[in-house]
Amino acid sequence: MESSASSENKFKQPLVGKYLRQEILPTAFCPGCGCGTVLNCFTRAIEELGLSPEKMVFVTGIGCSSWIPSPYFKSDTLHTTHGRPLAFATGVKIMRPDLHVIVIAGDGDVAGIGGNHLIHAARRNIGISVFMVNNWTYGMTGGQVSPTTPFGVPTTTTPYRNVEHPLPAAELVAAAGANYVSRWTTYHVFPLVKAMKEALRVKGFSFVEIISQCPVSYGKLVKMRKGSDFLKQYREQSVNVNKAADMSDEELEEKIVVGKLQEKNREEFVSVLRRINERFQNERSG
Repeated sequence: MESSASSENKFKQPLVGKYLRQEILPTAFCPGCGCGTVLNCFTRAIEELGLSPEKMVFVTGIGCSSWIPSPYFKSDTLHTTHGRPLAFATGVKIMRPDLHVIVIAGDGDVAGIGGNHLIHAARRNIGISVFMVNNWTYGMTGGQVSPTTPFGVPTTTTPYRNVEHPLPAAELVAAAGANYVSRWTTYHVFPLVKAMKEALRVKGFSFVEIISQCPVSYGKLVKMRKGSDFLKQYREQSVNVNKAADMSDEELEEKIVVGKLQEKNREEFVSVLRRINERFQNERSG
C-alpha cells in the first residue's frame, strides 16, 4: 500500500508548484474521466509556452469540466453561471486585452446553453481561447441528452434513444469566423498539447473541441464503464481532417474528424474596438 508521504511526494513536481495548487490534489474527477487528461495537457501546453499564471484569467461555467480551471490553477478565475462563460470572458478581454483570457468548459455550457454566445464570440473574433470538453452528455447532472450526444444513443432524458443529430460545434465555430479551430480527443494527447499551444498563440478567437470520456454518467448508458474503453473507441473511430475531405457522409457516419479545421488571420475584435475608441477620444480632446 502506498504511504501517505509517497503519495504526497508524487504531486510535488515543478508544474504543480508553478501552475497548480498543491493543497487540492489529487483531483476530484471520477475514475476514468477525461478531465484529468485535459488538465494535464493544458498544464503542459502553458508550461511549454512559458505563460505566467499572473497573465492568465480563466472563465468557466457549471459542469464537470468547469472543475479543470477552478480551483486547480493558480490564476484568477471567474466561475460563472451555466452557459455564460463566453459572455463574462468577453467583458474581461475588452477591459484587459493584455491578458490571456481562457475558457475551459463543457459542451452543455459552451454549445448548449451558451451556444448563442459561442456563435457571436467567434463571429466577432474576440481574442479568447476556448477549450470545449465534449463528453457527449450533461455528466454532472446525471447523463441527460446534450446538443452533442450522438444519434441513437439512450440517455436519462431520451431513454428510448436520441433522435437528434449532434451539433458539429467545431465546424459551426469555423463557419462563424474564428481564427483558429481544431478538434482532438483525449487519446491524442500529443496533438492536443500542440493544438492548445497554437490556440493560445492566436490573436483572435480560437477554439479547440476535445472529445472526452465520461465512464460514469454517459458510460453506464452505452455500457462502457472504463476510460480505456473510450480511448480505444477514439483511436478506432478518429479520422484526420485531410482524409475526411475525400470521404462521403455515409463513410463519416460514427467517425470523429480530428485535426486543424481552420487557421486564418482576421483582425481581432478588441484591437479594432480600442482603435476606434482612441480615435474618437483624440478627436474630442483635440
